[in-house]
Amino acid sequence: MQSFHLDRQRKPASPSRPTESAQRDLAAAFASFNQTAGALETTYSKLQAEVCRLRHELENKNRSLTQSLEENERMRAYLARIVEGLPCGVLVFDSRMDLRLINPAASRMLHAQSEPSSLPRTSVPGLLRPLLAALPRQPFSHEEEWVVEGTQGRQTVGVTRACLQAGDSILILRDLTDIKQLESEREISRRTQALAEVATLLAHEIRNPLGSLELFAGLLSDALAGQAELQPWINHIQAGLRTLAATVNNVLHFHSQPSPLRRSIDLFQLVGETVEFLGPLARQKEMHIDWRAAQGIVPTTILADPSRLQQAFFNLAVNAFRAMQPGGTLSVKVAQYDGGKSAPLVAITFTDQGVGIPPENLEKVFDPGFTTHSGSPGLGLAVTRKVIEQHGGTIRVASRGGEGATFTLTLPVAGN
Repeated sequence: MQSFHLDRQRKPASPSRPTESAQRDLAAAFASFNQTAGALETTYSKLQAEVCRLRHELENKNRSLTQSLEENERMRAYLARIVEGLPCGVLVFDSRMDLRLINPAASRMLHAQSEPSSLPRTSVPGLLRPLLAALPRQPFSHEEEWVVEGTQGRQTVGVTRACLQAGDSILILRDLTDIKQLESEREISRRTQALAEVATLLAHEIRNPLGSLELFAGLLSDALAGQAELQPWINHIQAGLRTLAATVNNVLHFHSQPSPLRRSIDLFQLVGETVEFLGPLARQKEMHIDWRAAQGIVPTTILADPSRLQQAFFNLAVNAFRAMQPGGTLSVKVAQYDGGKSAPLVAITFTDQGVGIPPENLEKVFDPGFTTHSGSPGLGLAVTRKVIEQHGGTIRVASRGGEGATFTLTLPVAGN
């Protein structure tokens, strides 16, 4: 705007009659004012429009930021649920190896749940401190193994470490206990199978010459029947050969169980032949066998594999001889069995005068490998149970300490 200066020496014009020059100056001043006011109004309008645009843009930015924060929070909660629910353990450490996160799976593996409740969740579990001290600081691609001793016994944990750019590191833990147990069981199974194959091969190789030796021993016994002083030696030879034959047959029956070749047989005759076969063994051990059938009519015809069934009888007799002292008696009895079933059954009992079976061992005597006698493979009773079950029968044992033991076999009668 223009300034107006009045000459102090000049007399002021009369207010009612301004000079022409003053009017012109005043008009110019008003014109300049109007022009400037218009420019200001235009600029203010533009400024208002820009403010509105910036406000609208800021609102959009704030709305997008709010949505982004909400999405981040949802993603954070989603990832947290994933980490919480992972079956593997997750531990996050900062550059100073201070624990920042531990999920429930890692707490269970490291037994951190047993830590005092006053400690914060990010406190390093006591069990983890010595393990971390031995852990390499650099990342490693292979999986290391930790052995953790806890309330549930020894536990094997696989550990993988990854390092982040910020200096943080992540430990991934896997429970390898079941995998290690499975690997151990597979190795045991593999070794057992290999041992079974070797044992079966040896048993086959032994059984053939053993049959010839048994035949020659029988011929020798017949040839020397009149020489009483040589009879104990013959008994020892025959008893040893028959015991060895029983062991070989047990190995073959246990590791290879083909279906029995059943045919109709007379049970009385089969038991009688078994008792006769056991004669040398009983004489060697200075024991007796009391063999009899129950009074009355007893069905004696059964469907069975005679060699397989005779092996079961032989195992029970050998087990009784091991439990008795010289002079003891093994009682073998065949009788009709009333098991509450419509089909008739026949029962064969073997009762010894041995030391008896402790109550805690009654459920174990039929387990393969279980034995209380040194030098015995523990297969006799296990094979006997398999043979009886293959013939559709049952076997049970009753015993009281110091009063011997009774094994009862039940078999179905033929034609029923």
